[in-house]
Amino acid sequence: MKFGAILCGCGAMSKGWLRAIASNPQLADSIDIVGLVDLNRETAEKLAAEFGLESAVIGSDLSEVIAATKADLVFDIVIPAARYDVVSTALKAGCHVLSEKPMAASLAEGAALIDLAAETGRIHAVIQNRRFISGIRRLRRFVDSGAIGELTGIHCDFFLAPHFGGFREEMDNVLLLDMAIHTFDAARYVADRKPLAVYCVERNPKGSWYRHAASANAIFEFSDDIVFTYRGSWCAEGERTSWESQWRLVGSKGMLTWDGEENFKATVAGEEPGLLRGSAAVNVPGPEHEAETHGHASVIADFIAAIRTGKHPETVNSDNIRSLAMVFGAIESAKTGKRIEISA
Repeated sequence: MKFGAILCGCGAMSKGWLRAIASNPQLADSIDIVGLVDLNRETAEKLAAEFGLESAVIGSDLSEVIAATKADLVFDIVIPAARYDVVSTALKAGCHVLSEKPMAASLAEGAALIDLAAETGRIHAVIQNRRFISGIRRLRRFVDSGAIGELTGIHCDFFLAPHFGGFREEMDNVLLLDMAIHTFDAARYVADRKPLAVYCVERNPKGSWYRHAASANAIFEFSDDIVFTYRGSWCAEGERTSWESQWRLVGSKGMLTWDGEENFKATVAGEEPGLLRGSAAVNVPGPEHEAETHGHASVIADFIAAIRTGKHPETVNSDNIRSLAMVFGAIESAKTGKRIEISA
């Protein structure tokens, strides 16, 4: 079966989705882009011309385009403030929905979308593409192997200085909402534990070209006494980290470090006498399933497979709301100066 899909939101982000579909023969054979929705018709028309989608129905009203195309799916790539209306409209019209992150603009809206997906019998999932990369899959496989014992800590550093222009530079809590959620979600996946509480400090450093909160420092408590710390800035000029952050996993028997790119180093306790016992290297195997390492394409494939089989996709809304809760817990902590318990 080939699914008719509507792309809602035709800005720059949508091109990554379309390239991902085109890059995967199985996806290309499974998905037909039948509609394009954007408030600016010219933006949608330019996208159609660039990707050979001239036969797609173009409009500014999602309900009308769904009715005209009888689409099965909606790919939701709108700004977070518009997400609830887009997803709820699509679910009520009988479409499955795959959304950009964050899954909602508030926890209340996220919970409402979970209920609505259940009521309509449709899948709503989130394109957490940065957990579907080789490095994150390797981290999770390594932790599960027990090579460094019981996991006790995850520590991530993220320091870059992108000059986006546009809506990001005007957002509230820009780092936490638009970027840190990737690392939060990945850390939750690697630990395979529930987030319980957070303490966070947000700042908009001197020299920042963002309107609000381009840096954040957060300490999360996960179940089973695992601590996750995040230090990040989106206005840190100079030598940058990877977009995937730099990682250090601490276990009861050793550590693993990953630079967010190609370099992994795992060590366990050595046998040298004296104060410090040294270390011994441990191999870090590759990802168990190569098909899960292609970012957007892997998330979309997981979403399509879930529709075909009836199983929950990995990033289904009822699970992904825990990553959203980490973000909003951090934001609340930064506003109040208090440790915030996470209830999702």
